[in-house]
Amino acid sequence: MKTRVTEILGIRYPIIQGGMQWVGVAELASAVSNAGGLGILTALTQPTPEDLAREIARAKTMTDRPIGVNLTILPSVKPPPYAEYLDAIVASGVRIVETAGNSPKEFIGRFKAAGLTVIHKCTTVRHAISAEKAGVYIVSIDGLECAGHPGEDDVGGLVLIPAAARVLKIPVVASGGIADGRGFAGALALGAEGVNMGTRFCVTQEAPIHHDIKQALVNGTERDTALIFRTLKNTARVFNNAIAREVRATENRPGGCTFEDIRPLVVGSRGRQALKSGQVDDGIVTAGQCIGLIDDIPTCAELIERMVAECRERLAAASRSFA
Repeated sequence: MKTRVTEILGIRYPIIQGGMQWVGVAELASAVSNAGGLGILTALTQPTPEDLAREIARAKTMTDRPIGVNLTILPSVKPPPYAEYLDAIVASGVRIVETAGNSPKEFIGRFKAAGLTVIHKCTTVRHAISAEKAGVYIVSIDGLECAGHPGEDDVGGLVLIPAAARVLKIPVVASGGIADGRGFAGALALGAEGVNMGTRFCVTQEAPIHHDIKQALVNGTERDTALIFRTLKNTARVFNNAIAREVRATENRPGGCTFEDIRPLVVGSRGRQALKSGQVDDGIVTAGQCIGLIDDIPTCAELIERMVAECRERLAAASRSFA
């Protein structure tokens, strides 16, 4: 398959693995890249910039194909040393970086000067336009269906993808709600030139997640996610487990809540342990609505080849309808 995304990134298929906290490690990223997509390591999954450098080196022993690194920039009382993570990415020889969260404007100059291709993930057209003006090469646009943070505008991909594609000159990658070749074909028809998948790659054999968590997502339907942090204006879509229900109940109590009221429930270390232990109700499990489309736990290679075949089939069938 050939789009501007495959040409810019040097990959066979325009399929990008989401940069997921605790999940974007060498085993998964290399498997996606070896299968023809773009695997992504998650910088802040690694405790220090030195650990990130080692993880990049480890991934390079598993694949000779392009990989990228996600650097999510978020407001924080005690922010991580972003500049040092940036230095580690540049020094590693990785050629692709995905930024997310706040505007990457202050980092773009350094990345581009080092010859890196910058993808920026955002949730609104206005932010996509700003990212294009700042100099990113590709925009990944997240619809409301996505796992993680979909923003506060509540716009689904069916509208958001073409709204971005019609105003941007740089390529658009569709993200959120995509788990199979039908969604892939739909994204291309809407004007995207590639897709980004997080939840679907979580439910693969190479994902560093306990089988019981993967099976819970397979068993889930499109109605089994929940939006939390809505009252805090930091909406996140997660699997609707006991923790998510308790968070929502706390947010909806008379007088509302502060983040400190729910911090013990949503702390990152608790979610990470749940992914390792398989205890699905012990922590936040990030998941998108596309779990309703997931029925198995394939290898990354099996998933990507199946998606590409189904995408081609669907596009051909749609074309025949107008013959």
